[in-house]
Amino acid sequence: MARIIVREEVCKGCEMCVNACPKKIIRLSKDRINAKGYHPAELIDEEKCIGCASCATMCPDVAITVER
Repeated sequence: MARIIVREEVCKGCEMCVNACPKKIIRLSKDRINAKGYHPAELIDEEKCIGCASCATMCPDVAITVER
């Protein structure tokens, strides 16, 4: 099983990871805002993550790490 770790303090909510995820299991948080004023990305369903790292590859701020 894989999972992603989002460094929320770095995430600027650009949604590139949301669009890159083939399983569509990443979204921007609706209830959290980081210190920069952005809604950070979050994993919706960890069970469905396949560890493809598309989200991490697309992140321009290197805010996502994939653990397998």
